[in-house]
Amino acid sequence: MNMRMNEKLIKEMFNTSDLPSIEFGLEDVSQKAQKTTGKLSISGVQPKLSMKLDRKNNTLISVAEGGEYILKPQTAAFPHIPENEQCCMDIAAGLKIDVPPHCLLSLKDGSWAYIVKRFDRKSGIKIHQEDFFQILESYDKYRGSVEQIGRKLKQISTAPGYDAQLFFERVVFNFIIGNGDAHLKNYSITYKDKETIRLAPAYDIVCSKLVIPDEEDSALSINSKKNALKRDDFDKLAEYLNMPIKIRYEKFEKSLNLMETIIRDSEIKKEAQDRFVNIIKERLSRINLAMK
Repeated sequence: MNMRMNEKLIKEMFNTSDLPSIEFGLEDVSQKAQKTTGKLSISGVQPKLSMKLDRKNNTLISVAEGGEYILKPQTAAFPHIPENEQCCMDIAAGLKIDVPPHCLLSLKDGSWAYIVKRFDRKSGIKIHQEDFFQILESYDKYRGSVEQIGRKLKQISTAPGYDAQLFFERVVFNFIIGNGDAHLKNYSITYKDKETIRLAPAYDIVCSKLVIPDEEDSALSINSKKNALKRDDFDKLAEYLNMPIKIRYEKFEKSLNLMETIIRDSEIKKEAQDRFVNIIKERLSRINLAMK
């Protein structure tokens, strides 16, 4: 178990004071996924399980319907992705980017799994949500531009200016942490009601460059580019979204110490921590942001 998890997070995640257990191991995941969905639900190569808390026994169990959480275990193709995602989501939270409650839990065999609370459910009721793969009626989640998302977001959102700012910050954040896998399905709209249509919390954030060294800078084009991105490309995106100059990058100025502290305190292996910090330093330098 992750004993460093504080009581506040346990309460926020599970509405209980005691950390729940998981009574299965990594080798059981594929079988459970097939039982509950009829097939593997795979984003890339990573299986996911829909989970629910059995409050009587304080255990997390896999379910076909009524899931409250999504569990992502280790995968052979890309080792240590749960630790990677947990760290990236923690950095996002540290920078005041809206993310759902999340944590690392150990499976019965001791391997780490990442678990995130579903934000499209409230008191068991499903909140309507669409990702931009659906909204833009795309046929390939890697084809398209962040400008397309931004334009559509401003048309749909009931707080278009603010959501455009939040969206821009997430695009910059994904670049800074080396997430070259933020595709159309990784940005969503939540329809809480007719008067509240907003950009959904950030999710599925990883440093893909840690596991794929030649990963592109961006999964979607920015200023018609996916690689060799520089400050000018993000400035043009900000202009396209009509963002005031003052607020464009203030969240990321002198943010290296905060990000490095979270990385050093994470479950990521020491050698990978060093590489992650260097990725961030190189990206901050490339878009001319003060590090400290």
